[in-house]
Amino acid sequence: MPEALQVAFVLQDDSLVLDWAGPAEALRVASHEIAALQLAVPPFQLRFVAARAESTGSVGVRLQGLEPLPAQLPAGSWVVLVGRTSAAETGTQAGAQAAQRELIAWLARLAPGRAGLRLVTVCSGALLAARAGLLDGRRATTHHHHLDDLARLAPGATVLQDRVFVEDGEVFTSAGVTAGIDLALHLIAGHAGELVAARVAEQMAVPLRRGPADPELSPLLAHRQHLNARLHRVQDALSLAPREDWPLERMAALAATTPRTLSRLFAQHAGTSPQAYLRGVRLAVARNALQAGASVAAASEAAGFSAELQLRRAWSAAGWPGSPSGARRRAG
Repeated sequence: MPEALQVAFVLQDDSLVLDWAGPAEALRVASHEIAALQLAVPPFQLRFVAARAESTGSVGVRLQGLEPLPAQLPAGSWVVLVGRTSAAETGTQAGAQAAQRELIAWLARLAPGRAGLRLVTVCSGALLAARAGLLDGRRATTHHHHLDDLARLAPGATVLQDRVFVEDGEVFTSAGVTAGIDLALHLIAGHAGELVAARVAEQMAVPLRRGPADPELSPLLAHRQHLNARLHRVQDALSLAPREDWPLERMAALAATTPRTLSRLFAQHAGTSPQAYLRGVRLAVARNALQAGASVAAASEAAGFSAELQLRRAWSAAGWPGSPSGARRRAG
């Protein structure tokens, strides 16, 4: 068995537990699969390092026995930076500020992403990488709430919006929380093959693997950050039955209002039109069907498009990369 590949998860106080627990679990399962399949690739050795021996996670769990920040790591190791609940702040207590300064200095000295080390960030972990100057000249992303912070902290980086993750050489940055699992599966596939990644996803009950070209925010969740109950009623109905015929008059009846008023409410509260929202839902349903192996014709029908041509036109109008048939081929 080859020597293990070291993966150092860098933890701070208030670290978002799912940011590191999800990817760490994926890597743990991958090591078991590598051994079971007797593959000639290294398993993963997980390390949890910090500026202090103890840390409190986002849900209040107390983490003890954390390794001190290592002076060096073997070439080829991965350094994983995860987010914090107060990611946009540097910490209000003197101890927290001192620990973060120590961590940033350590990162700058170790230079992951260069010097033979791979840099992986989950959620707002990219902000820590930015403070250490590790993203200059790179393409990167982060949680959608922190995109402006990332652009401010890394003016030399190209910040990409609405991506699950971004790969730039040996630097991998991912969006919010669960996107870390998508990135971990992508990294596992690159290290040990697609079979291992698929078996890990199956064991973790991950229903859909997202890639670097997929949006961070699903159309099924977009345009719903509002408090208008009538609008939610219409959006729920469209999401539950996208195949049905949905003229504007029928939507308006669900909201107990007129078509004109419904259009105004959508524009005011959701920032889109009823027809555009329905089209986004249908596109999301069609893409999920394609990635599950359905034909373009079957995906069009499942999503409520009248024909394959209508799906292709909606796909192109939404600015999605590639085509429906290309999405199906990638899934295959």
